[in-house]
Formats: sequence, C-alpha cells, structure tokens
Amino acid sequence: MTEDITAEPLHSGAIDGSGTPPLDLADPVVLRGAIEALLFVAEAPLDLAQLAAALQLPVAEIAEAVAALTMDLDQRQAGWQLRPAASGFRLYTRDRYAPLIEAFLLNGQRSKLSQAALETLAVIAYRQPVTRARISAIRGVNVDGVVRTLLARSLITEVGTDPDTGGGLYRTTDEFLEKMGIGSVEDLPSLAPLLPDLDTLDSDEL
Repeated sequence: MTEDITAEPLHSGAIDGSGTPPLDLADPVVLRGAIEALLFVAEAPLDLAQLAAALQLPVAEIAEAVAALTMDLDQRQAGWQLRPAASGFRLYTRDRYAPLIEAFLLNGQRSKLSQAALETLAVIAYRQPVTRARISAIRGVNVDGVVRTLLARSLITEVGTDPDTGGGLYRTTDEFLEKMGIGSVEDLPSLAPLLPDLDTLDSDEL
C-alpha cells in the first residue's frame, strides 16, 4: 500500500505532515536560504512578487532579503551570484569560475551559435524591431537560415509586420536577456566606440 503525498506551498508554517520542523522565515538567515533555494530550482527568473507569493511575505520584505542575499553571496565569493535577469532574478555561476566550468564542460557538449548567428543576433538586438530583409542588407548575406535558428533557440521572436514593406519584424526575447544576464535591451553596451564618425555615414547606412 502506497501513501499519497501531496506537496503544499512553502510558507512559514508546517510544510507537510512528515514531522519536518516549520521554517522560521522571521529569521533573516532562514529567509535568505529559502529565497536561494527557490531561485536554485526555478526554471526561469523569479520576480519579487513571485517570491513574495511563494513565501507568503510582503514584497518589501522580500526585496530587502534579496538585497541581503546578493551582498552575502558577493562577500563570501560564493560559486554563484544573484543577478537581475529579464523581469526577475536568477542565480548565475560567478564569472571568476568561468574557466573552471568551461574546462569541466567537454568541448562539443554545448551547442554554440555560429559566428553568422551571433552577428545576426547582434543586428537584431541593436536595431529591433527589424525586418529580415533589413538584416540581410546590413550583413550583406541571406539570413533566412540563421533567423530560423535564432527563432528555434527562442532568442528572437516575430512581433508583427513592417507597415511599409509587409515584412515580418523581429526582436529579442526574455530568453536573450537572460542569456546575456541583463534586465533590458537598454543595458546592452554602447556601440558608439566601435563605429566610425557618424557624420561620414549616409542615413541608409545606419
């Protein structure tokens, strides 16, 4: 005979009937640990409202705990760090440990974007929303296959049509922001230092 065990939402009372002591979320250390645990298992970034709902606490209290957790992880140089991602927060491996992680992950185990895909993605990121024809004009090559790859990776999405040409318009997704570790496209680095004097370029070249 098997026992049917149904998990209950995480809160400050008893989690289940197994005799596990309740979490004392009034303890700042326990609260930080609970937030860290939720972020660790989450498949997507969690925002303050989602964390507050999961822990049944005010958003303001969660915001303070998230800031404290971020500082704690940074002070002890933990293997991961808490950073904004898309519309919420997510745990990322710390940059200083990147060489170790890259060495651990065998060559070929990760599917990397080609140079053409990276260049196309950059055009879309900085010119969005932009049509496929415009991307091809900027890159000087046909980008149909590359765009399909980026769509399949959920790094870009189609967001309507251009009123002048009828071509589909593409922009980056939250998945792209998450991979980049930024909160919005406004956080992308400026291209100005890499560009020639804008006064020497025709408007069609921009």
